[in-house]
Amino acid sequence: MILHTLLNYDTLRVIWWVLLGVLLIGFAVMDGFDLGTGMLLPFLGKNDLERRVIINAVGPTWEGNQVWLVLGGGAIFAAWPQLYAVSFSGFYLAMFVILIGLILRPVAFKYRSKNESPTWRSRWDWALFAGSFIPALICGVAMGNVLQGVPFRLTPELYIHYDGSFFGLLNPFAILAGLISVTMLLMHGAAWLCIKTEGAIAARARTVGSISAVVTAVLFVLAGIVLWKFVDGYSITSVLNTTGPSNPLFKTAAHAPGAWMQNYQQHPWTMAAPILGVLGCLVAAVLIRARKDGLAMISSGLGIAGIILTVGASMFPMILPSSVDPRFSLTVWDSSSSHMTLFIMLVCTLIFMPLILAYTSWVYSVLWGKVNAKDINDGNGHAY
Repeated sequence: MILHTLLNYDTLRVIWWVLLGVLLIGFAVMDGFDLGTGMLLPFLGKNDLERRVIINAVGPTWEGNQVWLVLGGGAIFAAWPQLYAVSFSGFYLAMFVILIGLILRPVAFKYRSKNESPTWRSRWDWALFAGSFIPALICGVAMGNVLQGVPFRLTPELYIHYDGSFFGLLNPFAILAGLISVTMLLMHGAAWLCIKTEGAIAARARTVGSISAVVTAVLFVLAGIVLWKFVDGYSITSVLNTTGPSNPLFKTAAHAPGAWMQNYQQHPWTMAAPILGVLGCLVAAVLIRARKDGLAMISSGLGIAGIILTVGASMFPMILPSSVDPRFSLTVWDSSSSHMTLFIMLVCTLIFMPLILAYTSWVYSVLWGKVNAKDINDGNGHAY
């Protein structure tokens, strides 16, 4: 109870905002190279044996990496119930399309090897590509729409009404954000293949990885300029009671040009996030070409983290702005669960997160090493 007293409501809200960012980064970094590898499969593998090598590069770990997605969804549901309600209902069709992609992946992994027909295997290879490309693209598109504001409104009873449509999500800035998501995961997947494969596959991965890294940095800078010059941001215009109950209608907010840049002006240290995003990708490109594969993977992950942190640093304390009326926007201070709920969740996280990280580290240490064609032909411990 002493810890419960020390961690007041506003502190717990900020902690869970940070933890939400950590979980999103964990998903993008850990499952990101699986998605990137799936997107690269039909292009880097020139024959069935090479494609089996690529699949087995992620075969032992892709299922475990899905844990980060489950943790992220669970954290949103429990810590930010209004965010969960708006996003999962408003983006229902987009979420459904992502779900189809995520279902295609395990089916493709499991069924590809059931028949030796080249046509059969080629179709499942493209299914694996689609199951990786679709989530990567739509997650980025969703983030682009969040930065522009989501068309939802709240009644005085806090009932949610979403006024948008699926095709309305496919606007130019959102598509640009989707392309950033795709290219950064291509970079990450290629960096992973440089570590796990050798020969021709690794050589092709180096080319794709270095190009994708540079393209990601360029698109990221371009998106920042567009956000600064052409996309209006959101800011809170009233004094907030950060320790009060969660009710988005207790504040006033405004929609204004350049609002997403205010945090960088008021807190210059937040510039570290976009700098990390750009430098992480560019350094990854150099390290991939220099065959410093482990460092390239780390740099690629840091670049991804920087890109995601940039969004958080720009928006804080906003979590989900409303383009219908800024007053309905959800913030860190008015859309969280209760003090007790956040505290209990934090205790559980402090217990179980180290266990998850320890088990994940052990799995990767056991399964470390390159996948080669000889082992695939001999059937030495490979699942696909």
